[in-house]
Amino acid sequence: MLEWRSGVEKDLDNVLQIPNVFLSVSKGQAAPTQDLTKSFGAKTSLNDIILEILNKGELQVGEKERHAQLERVHNEVIDIVASKLVDPNTKRVYTTGMIDKALDQLSSQGANQQGDIKMTQGSSDAAPAANSDETVEPKGKGKELPKWTGVVTTRSAKSQALDAMKALIAHQPIPVARARMRLRITCPTSILKQAVKSAPKSAGEAADGEEKAHGTVKDRIISYVEEVEKQDVVGDEWEVVGFVEPGAFKALTEFIGGQTKGRGRAEILDMAVVHEDD
Repeated sequence: MLEWRSGVEKDLDNVLQIPNVFLSVSKGQAAPTQDLTKSFGAKTSLNDIILEILNKGELQVGEKERHAQLERVHNEVIDIVASKLVDPNTKRVYTTGMIDKALDQLSSQGANQQGDIKMTQGSSDAAPAANSDETVEPKGKGKELPKWTGVVTTRSAKSQALDAMKALIAHQPIPVARARMRLRITCPTSILKQAVKSAPKSAGEAADGEEKAHGTVKDRIISYVEEVEKQDVVGDEWEVVGFVEPGAFKALTEFIGGQTKGRGRAEILDMAVVHEDD
């Protein structure tokens, strides 16, 4: 049944034990013709009724099949998360087992207790204490932090992995951070030293349609780069290769596009840069 819905199985004979519609399979009670006619119409053939039930009917999954499906989605989620998160200090990936245990810790704490998980000092979501007697608390106190309650089969592994990463980063049961992207950024040298310009706050502001902001275009671009690997000038074009936090990529590309009018660009060299143990 699951294989038919997913498109893996296309032979109806391999899906059905008997080409009929039943009110109760355990009792062997077939659905009366008048009931089928009332529900599907007099002109609907038995084969079409069976196909509609297979494609749109409520799916009843056996316990073993349900467990296997849940385990498959669970493993997919863990694999995705393990490939996207690293130890922020060493930049090394965690094993799937460590990620699994960290997520299990979050789900076992319960929805009302996740906020009590100790934040790792120095993480991106922890505010430094003013003195040693103060407790490190998450930023935005009063706002509900992302929660993790476990994997379900009703959502895609990709969307659940994103939720899992948000919860791990917010609660830090182990020190984690998103693996950085490696980019090549290019920009005409004639634009680099220009002052950053932004759109006016309202239509009536700035006679020339723009408002000057602080810093140069180069300064702003570099501010998005957490670590510069190399930079050089080739002809009339400046190039920098470096590492950028994934969440900053959209803002960076929008900034470059707006300031250079399409003459500059940010090219992804690696989606997620990590250091793996030999």
